[in-house]
Amino acid sequence: MTKNHHVEDIQDNIQFQLTDELIEKVEILIEDENDKEIKLFLNEYHYADIAEILDELDVEDAVYIIKLLDSGLTSDILMELDEDNRENILKHLSAKEIAEEIEELDTDDAADIIAELPEDRKDDVISKIEDQEHKAEIEELLAYDEDTAGGLMAKELVKVYETWTVAGCLRRIRGQAKDVTRVHSIYVVDKAEKLIGRLSLKDLIVAKSEQKIAEIAKENVDWVNVNDDAEDVARVMAKYDLEAIPVVDDNQTLLGRITIDDIVDVLKEEADKDYQLAAGITQGVEADDSILQLTRARLPWLFLGLVGGVGAFLIMEGFQDAFNKYAVLFFFTPLIAAMAGNVGVQSSAIIVQGLANDDVKGSVNSRLIKEMLLAALNGTILALFLFLFVWATKGDFSTALAISVSLIAVIIVAGLIGTFVPLFLDKRGIDPAIATGPFITTSNDIFGILIYFWIAKMILGI
Repeated sequence: MTKNHHVEDIQDNIQFQLTDELIEKVEILIEDENDKEIKLFLNEYHYADIAEILDELDVEDAVYIIKLLDSGLTSDILMELDEDNRENILKHLSAKEIAEEIEELDTDDAADIIAELPEDRKDDVISKIEDQEHKAEIEELLAYDEDTAGGLMAKELVKVYETWTVAGCLRRIRGQAKDVTRVHSIYVVDKAEKLIGRLSLKDLIVAKSEQKIAEIAKENVDWVNVNDDAEDVARVMAKYDLEAIPVVDDNQTLLGRITIDDIVDVLKEEADKDYQLAAGITQGVEADDSILQLTRARLPWLFLGLVGGVGAFLIMEGFQDAFNKYAVLFFFTPLIAAMAGNVGVQSSAIIVQGLANDDVKGSVNSRLIKEMLLAALNGTILALFLFLFVWATKGDFSTALAISVSLIAVIIVAGLIGTFVPLFLDKRGIDPAIATGPFITTSNDIFGILIYFWIAKMILGI
C-alpha cells in the first residue's frame, strides 16, 4: 500500500495539469543544477504529480531528481511511475540507494519493487536493507505468487491479544500504529496468533479501561486465505464494501492485511487484460512495446480472422447457384455477417461482465432460454424493418421474406453462441473474456452466412 498524504494535500493539487511549459521549467532547473530551487518547486506538488512529471523526462533527468529529493518522498514517487520508466530509473540506482527507498515503503510495495529487479540484483538490494525486521517481512512476501492474497498483502497492521485490557491495549497499539499508514481495523488474536475477531477504534475508545479485549471484540470478521486468488479477494472486498481485509494461513494464523488501493490495482490490471483479450490480443502489451512483441500478441487472432474469412468464402462458393438466380442475396451478405458478429459480441460481453462480477446465477439452460427469447424479439423487430425495406426496393416478396427470416435465425444462433461460449470457457477455467473478441465475431460470421444461404435456398426453392 502506497503511503498517503492528507486529503487536503491532494485537494490542493487536484487542478494539476502536466504541460509542456511545466516540463520545460523542470528541465531548465535541472540544466542549471539549481538543487534548492528544484526542491522548493517540486515540493509544492503531490508525489503522484511529480511522478507524472518524471515520466516525461529523460531517464538521466529523472534519476537526478530521485537522487536529489528525500527518500520519504521519492519512495512514493517510484510507486507511481510508469513501470517501464521505473525499471529504467532503478537501473541507474545502486543497490544501496534502492535499499534506502525500500526502507521507506510498506512491505507490500517494497516487495513489488524488488520483484521487478533482475535476479542478479534482488539479493544485492535485500542485503543492503538495514532494518532486519523489514527485510525479513519483505523476503516472506516475495515467497508468495504475486497473483495471490499473499502476494498482495502488507505485513503492517495493528493487532492485539484477547487477554489484554483496554488500558493496556491502548498503550501497546501506539507503537504499532506508527508503522501503519491508515488504521482501518484492529485485529484480535489469541496466544497462538490465530485471528479471532476485530475491533474498531470507536469500540476501543468507548470501552472501560479494565475490560478485556475478548469482551468487546467482534467475532464476525471477514478474512481471506493467503493462497486465495487475487481476483477472488477483489470480489470479497467489493461484495462486503471493505477498505481492508486480514490474511490468514490454513491454521487461521494472522499474517497480514490487504487494503483497497491494492485491490483497485488488481481490478485495473484485470480490466486491461480483458479489454485486450476482447480486442483479440493474447498477451499483455503496451503501446510502447517492440514491434515483435506487438506482433506476437496480435497475430494469433488475426490469423483466426483470416481462417474465418476463408471459411466464409468456401461457404459462399458452395451457394454459387443461389447467387446466379438471386444476385440480391450477395449484397445482403455483409449485413447478415455484421449482425451475427454484433449480437454475439453483445451477448458474450454481458455474460463476461456478469462472470467477472459474480452476478451470473442459475443454470446454463435458463440463460440460453432467456437469450433465445431476447434474440427472437430483437430479431423479429429488425427483420420486420428489413422485410419492408427489401420488399419496397426490390419488389420481391419471397426474397424479402427469405432475407428477413434468415436474419431472425442468425440473430438467435449468434445470441446462443455468445452466451454459451463464455459460460463454457469459464467452466473449463479459461478466461471468458476471450469470447468477446474475434473468436465470437469470426465464428458467428461463418455460422451466420451458412444459416443465411441455407434458409434462403429453402424459401426460394433454389
